[in-house]
Amino acid sequence: MIYQQLINGLMLGASYSLVAIGYTLIFGVLGLLYFAHGEVFMVGAFVGLYLVIHAGANIYMALLGATIATACLGVFAVFAAVRPVSKDYPLAPLISTIGLTIVLQNIATYIFGGQTVAFPETIESILFHFGPVTISSVQIFTLAVAIVLMVLLWLFIENTKMGRAIRATAENHETAALLGVNVNRVVLVTFILASAIAGIAGVLDGVKNSAISPFMGLQVAIKGLVVMLLGGLGNVRGAMVAGILLGMIEILTAAYLGSSMRDFFTFAILILILLYRPTGLFGTRTIEER
Repeated sequence: MIYQQLINGLMLGASYSLVAIGYTLIFGVLGLLYFAHGEVFMVGAFVGLYLVIHAGANIYMALLGATIATACLGVFAVFAAVRPVSKDYPLAPLISTIGLTIVLQNIATYIFGGQTVAFPETIESILFHFGPVTISSVQIFTLAVAIVLMVLLWLFIENTKMGRAIRATAENHETAALLGVNVNRVVLVTFILASAIAGIAGVLDGVKNSAISPFMGLQVAIKGLVVMLLGGLGNVRGAMVAGILLGMIEILTAAYLGSSMRDFFTFAILILILLYRPTGLFGTRTIEER
């Protein structure tokens, strides 16, 4: 029983990690809590749904379409809600992204309606038994895509010129600019990457749960923030690991203490982390340290 729950927690945690990575990338570069990230996740899910239903796309084309659509949405967010806002007022960018959240949610409700929509089966459901553990083909696909994305992102950040530019900008904007880094371009690429990953996560969530809603972004956004704080603000590796950890904690809590205790333990752990290790499990670079 415990092994099955750990597998289920791993699947859930992989989804949390993908969402938290986007938060972490944007916070690392801009020091901004991008509240619209959950709605980007929701938009990706609906783009994937409509490609499957109306265009007859398979799951791979749905993922590609959601990636492109949400990457474009990331570009829009930069030019509409981030770049035009005065940096003289620290709360202004935060408020503008909250406004973008409300706009996207209301547009989605107007277009798709406020009800939950069934996501069609795009992967043949096959159960694999490994002793006491049962894993479905959907779970394997979701986990495989999540792991591949996280590995590719890690390699991109560590081994490419743009990845080094992102890390330099995250350390200090002024120093990076003096070293020849185009900071505006780095911010744009960061939003594109974060939004594209959120779009893919939205489609995977629809495939896994067989249902999506215009309001699905809120809870995912909250869990993504929890994971980011748990792993350490601006720490991509921390977000990856903390997402898996939170998923396992939630599944084990629901299995052995009841589903009503699931969110209680999540936020209790968050409060303890903020009280006793405010830099997160893997550490946070503060503005002073940068």
